[in-house]
Amino acid sequence: MKRSFFSGPYALWMIMFTIFPIVFVALYAFQDNTGAFTIDNITRCFEGTYMKVLWRSVKLALECTVLCVLLGYPCAYFLASKDFSKYKTLFVLILLPMWMNFLLRTYASMSLLERNGIINAIVTALGFDRWNMIGTEGAVLYGMVYNYLPFMVLPIHTSLKKMDQRVIEAAQDLGANPARVFLKVTLPLSMSGVISGITMVFMPSVTTFAISKLLGSGNFMLMGDVIENQYMVANDWSFGSSLSLFMTVLILISIGLLNRLDTNKSERSDNW
Repeated sequence: MKRSFFSGPYALWMIMFTIFPIVFVALYAFQDNTGAFTIDNITRCFEGTYMKVLWRSVKLALECTVLCVLLGYPCAYFLASKDFSKYKTLFVLILLPMWMNFLLRTYASMSLLERNGIINAIVTALGFDRWNMIGTEGAVLYGMVYNYLPFMVLPIHTSLKKMDQRVIEAAQDLGANPARVFLKVTLPLSMSGVISGITMVFMPSVTTFAISKLLGSGNFMLMGDVIENQYMVANDWSFGSSLSLFMTVLILISIGLLNRLDTNKSERSDNW
């Protein structure tokens, strides 16, 4: 009784601000501008132009996710080390960007990368020519990694901190070297955190639009930009909703595959 009572406000919040918006998006997706039922909006999503934009969005999101794993896992592993004495200070430095507004962080990235920015000021002071970084795919990728890297570090760090150290000590006592301990014990036991981090990074990356607009200068249209344009510029809410529904389905499929992978990893770890 008590649990259901305290979960009531959360359930009401989810219904009002999650379920209802999704229902409205689905309704708009199957309507034309006159309100009549149609599937033309759904079929338009599979046109060549939008498929190219979707591929570009998925490609950048995958690159961002891979870079976040490569950068985030060593960072989380270092922070979770029991020999790390200044852990709290550096952990706060990782969390600090998350306390800032998303757009402010992106504008800060612009001040670093723009032609008259800080990096180019250092480059010219060293006697080199200025770099044109804003408006490139690399700038967009940098902005995505910068904004979403903490979402990879935190779940991996949590899984590493909760790991039973006696398992690692047992592997060491049995003669396993550090590399073998990491590959056979630490990495498999921390895969739940890696999967959570991948989910938390890939999902917002594939639908981002502010980063591509500011750091890409409109040269790299992503699915988030297309959806925003349909709502804010073209005023075509029906097609914008169909694109949103299309991306929602893709994201749900991705989450299901990642959860399945996490389950398989857990089963193998238990058998081991």
